[in-house]
Order: sequence, then structure tokens, then C-alpha cells
Amino acid sequence: MRNFKNLLFVALLLVSATILGQTKITGVIVDETNQPLPGASVLEKGTTNGVSTDFDGNFTLNAKSNAGTLVISFIGYKTKEVSFTSAKTELGTIKLAEDAILDEIVLTATSFAIGRKTPVAVSTVKSADIEAKLGLQEFPEILKSTPGVYATKSGGGYGDGEINLRGFRTQNIAVMINGIPVNDMENGAVYWSNWAGLSDVTSAMQVQRGLGASKVAVPSIGGTINIISKSTDATKGGSIMMSTGNDGYQKYGMTLSTGLMDNGFAVTASASKISGEGYVNGLQFEGFNYFLNVSNQVNDSHKLSFNAIGTIQEHGQRFNRRTIEQYRATEQGGQRFNPDWGFRNGKVENSSFNFYHKPQISLNHDWIISDATFLTTSVYASFGSGGGRRTQGTKFANDSYRLGDIDQPIDFDQIVDENIANGANGATDIFAASKNSHEWYGVLSTLKTDLSETLTLSGGLDARYYIGSHWYEVTDLLGGEYYYNSDLDERTGGQALKVGDRFNKDYDGKVGRYGVFGQLEYSKDDLSLFVSSSVSNSIYSKVDRMSFGDETRESETANFYGYSIKGGANYNYSDTQNVFANIGYFSRAPIADNVFNSDYDVDLYEGALNEKVFSVELGYGFKTQVFSANVNLYHTAWIDRFMTFSLPGADGEFITSNVTGLDALHQGLEIDFLFKPIEKLSITGMASLGNWRWKDNASASTFNETTGEIIATSTVYAKDLKVSDAAQTTFAFGVQYDLLERTNISLDYNYAGDNYATMNVTSRTDEEDAGVDTWKLPNYHLFDFGIRHGFEIAGLESTVSGNVNNIFNVEYISDANNGSNSSYDTAQVYYGAGRTFSLGLKVKF
Repeated sequence: MRNFKNLLFVALLLVSATILGQTKITGVIVDETNQPLPGASVLEKGTTNGVSTDFDGNFTLNAKSNAGTLVISFIGYKTKEVSFTSAKTELGTIKLAEDAILDEIVLTATSFAIGRKTPVAVSTVKSADIEAKLGLQEFPEILKSTPGVYATKSGGGYGDGEINLRGFRTQNIAVMINGIPVNDMENGAVYWSNWAGLSDVTSAMQVQRGLGASKVAVPSIGGTINIISKSTDATKGGSIMMSTGNDGYQKYGMTLSTGLMDNGFAVTASASKISGEGYVNGLQFEGFNYFLNVSNQVNDSHKLSFNAIGTIQEHGQRFNRRTIEQYRATEQGGQRFNPDWGFRNGKVENSSFNFYHKPQISLNHDWIISDATFLTTSVYASFGSGGGRRTQGTKFANDSYRLGDIDQPIDFDQIVDENIANGANGATDIFAASKNSHEWYGVLSTLKTDLSETLTLSGGLDARYYIGSHWYEVTDLLGGEYYYNSDLDERTGGQALKVGDRFNKDYDGKVGRYGVFGQLEYSKDDLSLFVSSSVSNSIYSKVDRMSFGDETRESETANFYGYSIKGGANYNYSDTQNVFANIGYFSRAPIADNVFNSDYDVDLYEGALNEKVFSVELGYGFKTQVFSANVNLYHTAWIDRFMTFSLPGADGEFITSNVTGLDALHQGLEIDFLFKPIEKLSITGMASLGNWRWKDNASASTFNETTGEIIATSTVYAKDLKVSDAAQTTFAFGVQYDLLERTNISLDYNYAGDNYATMNVTSRTDEEDAGVDTWKLPNYHLFDFGIRHGFEIAGLESTVSGNVNNIFNVEYISDANNGSNSSYDTAQVYYGAGRTFSLGLKVKF
């Protein structure tokens, strides 16, 4: 018994010593303008003991000793070391300065721009802003208050959102995750439903407008969106989150991190489940998002990091647009009506439906070769599979097959019953799927070396190989015994199609892209200069397995060589002001979809040319603790733009027009500011004034996609017309106020105007069309409200947040296709969402 008491006494002494040895350190991390830096890393030097700051930049750390040093870091800012003692535990406000020194390898690999140094127009959104304001918006919509950005939900389906930057669609915007490109290799698009989990793991998202600072061999036209995941936050702990919203929205998930362990490893994993009915009728969705990072600090010179990210999702879509009058004739109106859904056996059924899984994995190696030289290399792969539902037959669009009036859901049971009654005559209307799968491999390697105290040379390799398989497949005969369509005779041999049979198209597209790039930078005192260049080769080929009854055919190989050269300078002529300028010219290969006559043909399109771009930009910045602002002027000439339009013909076949020789001029003025008159109040704003026009007329070759027959050649009268599909004038204004120490509210206003309906070239071939702009969408104003409150649950840091988007339920048109006479009456439109709301809880441990 005595021995037990002695052991207990010793144990109590050890526990007391441990407790007494711990020191509770508090503080708040901010940037140079006193804006909090949520998610900043606070690490006790020489240990693995660390925490991250909350959404107000606050931290509390139980140090393992009575005196020591804290190492404080955040992406894009200088690392700072702060001493503490048992007598100095309240460190107050700690400011971090913007710089590339935090983790130069990470910033180089991701092409992250640095304020007052990199001469580009740039806006950065931190993780806390995403958590606070995203709500039920699509991921790109978090950028809608950024100059030059126009983001919409498109048809309203989960992950179907779109983003334009300075009038350029996603196909001409480089989207990168941790420095790795994700734009589709064949058409350049980004399908955001494949990356729906990014909102859970993004540490920072940066928009570089114009030429940008991205180090890849093939540059973008509109700009670059860099998304950096939280894999760099090796802080031990985790969080659970759950949220709910309108129309059955539910989301819950968890993130866990080991922190940097004694063996040099750190593991971060995140998973979340999301589902809902959708704001628009019939747009139910379900998705599972996952993210994994395993990193190992091998030694002082080498670090390895493995990443995997993806989303397994399926969602209903609103594929077909309607005129404004057609929407207004419906009970639900334009905000909610969807013509592409109905009921089958009492369950929701969609005539337009998307399902896809596109995991991306990468292995990154960072090598500090010397104090002056380092090498960062990413080897990555992506494997996608899925597709979208398509229909064959005319009954789905026939209002006689609806459960009541023309604004009611489709009666799929009636179509099934008629197919059954047809018996041996076969089904008249069926479900098919446009299936797509791909394999994508790439390597991106950058070497950077300091030639002197003022000169830095960097260069690297960007190599990618992609093979995408595309086919149409019968998926559901809807009660029929088979499906036969005489329009398909030539390509299918006239066979009766059963479930699993392929028809219409079946081909592999192959793309190889290889290039090198180099950059020389000069930096001394307040002056920064750079010049960079790249050369690349894009290689395209196709294998067609459905070529008018012939054997499999393979195309010739097409090579398109491209190059770029750009330069810029930034000068900080005072502690608060800077000016910058950049200029560049590049010749870029056309996208794969524009190299061949059509999806159905292996013949190369003889008119395919490199697109050329010339861009120049001037910028001014002003930055103090109370007020900061940026002003940018840009001029971008897009020469020899190639466009393809595909529309259904009179007999159900598709008619395609290839338009060559289009030149466009995008120029404008962008202003943004941050005003912080008192510590608790932040006021932000921006204005973007664009003038985007087509410079001349162009030629169009129109042909039948099924037969490849040239139908006509004509002139497209586009000269002086406004570039369409994005608002050329946007404004934003936001106010955030700290009601309490851990509670804030925000109100954001957005305006969009001068938006023109997407041009249809088949209606611009009459000389009478010359000078007539497409239909101009009505301008609109939106308000969003948000509130966040921090508190503790059983000693765990917690945050509850609420969002209401479009709080006044404004009815507005976000997207439109131009009609036959460029008028209100014939435009086919999508309405934006009305009022939506969400409520979320996040608990850290």
C-alpha cells in the first residue's frame, strides 16, 4: 500500500510538473493592413506543438516550456519568430509582411503572385472568406466580387457553374490546383462538379488577371486561378462540420491532421457528403468529396508530398433553355422551372443528368540543392469516367407528354407504356448517355537559382499526355424491345440497338503537349523586373471506331508549335505606393475540338490556325493600414480566334459551323479597395468597366456532322459587335462589422450590366446583320448577408455561420443565347437563383 501511495505521489508530481511547465500563449495574427489571417500556422520552435488561428486571426497555444520561440507562417507572407516567457504570454497583435519567403518552393510551384513585387493584377481570397461567404453558391461564385470576374450557376445544376474573366470563358483561363493544371486537355473547359470538395480544403485562392505569373509552357489569355489546398497546414488536430439549407440541402464532413510527427511525416485527410433537391425543380444531387495529403520531410534538403483529391457525384441538369415568355407562362417561373425532368413509377426522373468521378493524384518532390538553388517537381495523373444522359426521340420535348399543362413535369410512364405497346416495332424514345473517360499523365518541374543577390533564373519542363474516349451508349429502352433510327443507318449499319450498344460516335482523342519555359528576374530595393519565354508543341490525333460502316480509322497527327514572351516591372516608389506594367505576346495552339472537322470525322480541319494574343497592362497600388486600393488598365488583342457552333438541323441531324479569322479586342479599367476606418469595420469595393468587341468579320464553313458534307460557306458579320456571355460592367461593395469579439456580420452588394446574349453565327450571315448587337440582358443588383459567431463547445473552438444569398429574391437573367432577331422575344435564357439560405457549424479539435 505504501508503495502504491509513493507511486501515486510521484505521478502527481509529474502531472503537476507537466501542467506547471505548460505556458498558455495568446495573440492575434494580421497582415500589414490589420486584416486577420485565419488559418495561419503557430508552431513552438523545436517541437511539433502548434495550432492554427481562427477566423479572426486569434490563437491560443499551450507551450511545452516556460520560455521559447513561436514560428508564425502563412502562405504568401514572411515567416516571423516571436519570443515568449512565462511573464510574457499575451503577445498581442503580430503582423506578417507579404513576401515569397514563407515557402519559396510552394509559391514557385503554384505560381503564387506577391503583392508589391509581382507585376500583375491579382486578387487573393483566403479560406476564412470562403467559409464565411460561400453558403450554397457554386465554388466559382466566391470570386464574383473580384474585378473582371463574372460567375453564374449556368443551368443551376450542382457543380454546373461557370466563370468568365475579362470576357474570356474558362477555356481561356488557366485553373490550377497546387500548381497542377486541371483544364480539360481537349476543350479547355473546367467542370466544377468534379472539384466540388475544394471549398473544404482550400487555404487560399488567387486570381491573376491577364498574363499572370504562372510558370507553364502554354499560357492562358484571360488569366489564372491558383487554388492552394490546406495540405501545407501541418497542424495537429481536425474539425467536423455540418450545414443545412433550403430545398433539402445537407452537408457534413470531417478533416483530420496528424501535424508534423517526430518521424517527419504529416497526414491530412478530409471527407464530406453533400446532397439536396436543388433550387431548380428536378435538380437533385449527391456527392462525396475526399482529399488526402501525406507529406514527409525526408531531411533538410528533401520533402515529398502525395495528394489525392476528387468527387464522386451525380446531379440533375437543366439542359434546355426557354424564352422569357415561356418561363413566365409557367407556375414556377424562370427561377425554378425546369423542362428536363418528370416522374417514372412515382420517382423523380431526369432527361438530362450528369454523373462523373475524376480523381487527381500527384507526387511532389521539393529539393533544396543549395542555399541559392532549389528544384520542385510534380508528377500527376487523372483518371475520369462518367457522362451525361442524352435522349433519342421527340416525345421528351413534346408538351403532350407532361403531367398536365406545359409547365408540368414529363410523364415518363406514358412514354414507357407506348414503347411497350410498340412491341416488335421497337421503342420510339429512349435514354442514352454521352460517355466520357480519360487517362491523363503529366510532369511539371521548375528549377530556380539565385545568380546573384539581385538576379534569379528559373526554368522548367511542362509535359502532358492525355487520351480521352467518347461514345454514345444506349442505357434504357424505357420498356421497348430495341431502338432503331433510320437517321443512324450510315454510322451503325442499321442494327437494332439494345442496352449497352454504342451509336452515333465512338472515338479516342489523343493530346500530347510538351514545352519548356524560362524566366529571369531582377530585384533590388524597390524595383522588380522579369522577362520570360516559353516554347511548346501540341500534338493531336484521333481514332474513330464508327466511321460510316468502315473499319476503325486513325487520323493523321497534327502538330501545332506555340511560343510566348512576356515581361514586366514593378516599382515601389514609396512605402505606400507602387506602379507596375507588363506586356506579352504569344501564339497558342488551337484546342483539340477545333483541329478536326467534327466529333464524327478523323479528317483534319485545314483552316485550323494558332491563336495569337497581344496584351499590355498598367497598374497602380496604394496600401496603408487604413486604406488600400488598386487600379488596373488592360488591353488584350485576340487574333485568329477559332469558334465552333453545333445546332440541330431541320431533320434532326446536327449542323456544325467552323468560324475562322475572328479577332477580338478586350480592354478595360479595374478598381478595387479596402477601407478600415476603425478596427471593427471593414469596407471593400470594386468596379470593373470593360469594352470588349469583335474587330472584324469572319468566314464560316457549315457542314453536316453525320456525313461530313460541306453545306455552305459564308461571311459572319461580327465587326464591332460586343463580345457576349459575360457582364462587361460589374460593381461590388461589401461591409463587415465585428459585433462582438468573435462575432461578425457582412453585407455584400453586386451589380452586373452590359451583358450580351451569346452569339449564334448561323444567324449572323446576312449582311443586314452587320452592326446589330445581340440582345442585351437586363442589368441586375444582388445583396448577400452573412453572420459568423465563434464560441466553445466543451472547450473546443467552434463556429456557427449563416448565409442568405439574394436576400431580396431578385428575379434576374444570368445567361442567354441570342435568338433569330436579337430581341427579348426570341432569346433563350437561364434565370439566376432566387433567395437561398444556409446554416453551418464547424467544431475544431
